[in-house]
Amino acid sequence: MNRNYQRELDEILKNLSGSDEKKGQPRLLLHCCCAPCSSYVTEYLHDFFDLTLFFYNPNITETEEYEKRKKELKRYLSETSYGSGIRWMDADYEPERFLSAASGLEEEPERGRRCEKCFRLRLEETAKAAKRENFDYFCTTLSISPHKDADLLMRIGEELGEEYGIPYLPSDFKKRGGYQRSIELSREYSLYRQDFCGCIFSKKRKSLF
Repeated sequence: MNRNYQRELDEILKNLSGSDEKKGQPRLLLHCCCAPCSSYVTEYLHDFFDLTLFFYNPNITETEEYEKRKKELKRYLSETSYGSGIRWMDADYEPERFLSAASGLEEEPERGRRCEKCFRLRLEETAKAAKRENFDYFCTTLSISPHKDADLLMRIGEELGEEYGIPYLPSDFKKRGGYQRSIELSREYSLYRQDFCGCIFSKKRKSLF
């Protein structure tokens, strides 16, 4: 039976809305890949969670591109009405780790085994950081893209959640018009929307994510 991740998230958010406000919001470590994907997700979740963004993207194999995406995400937060209440956790830039994980899978198509390795690499670092800093949940913005497999992201996230003892937040952020809203916000804030996921292999194919 197919799971409805949006319905599962709705139930969690409903329970949070009815909880004792004196206890404070649960802390969510949100892996972010870029400003466009993060725009809707942060807008959607900031009322429910104490948000910290985690920018760990070793798949971006060009330094200039990596810095551009990070800078654009920080700019977006600085220009929103809620961004000042969101924390930032930076991470080391480690493109060599992605290239090592992708070794032997260079000719894989987009959404193939190389992408699965990439998701696991990024989500595992997020889970480790969430465990280290005692977060209540961890998650990623990646599922907002219609070119990303939400089922695969959920499976990896929940496996890592069990391994590190931090719940993975059920999510498929493209639902309820999430992807469309991210496009609207990108236009409103003139966000840089890249046309490849970040790695050198997708850049060669210019595959939209």
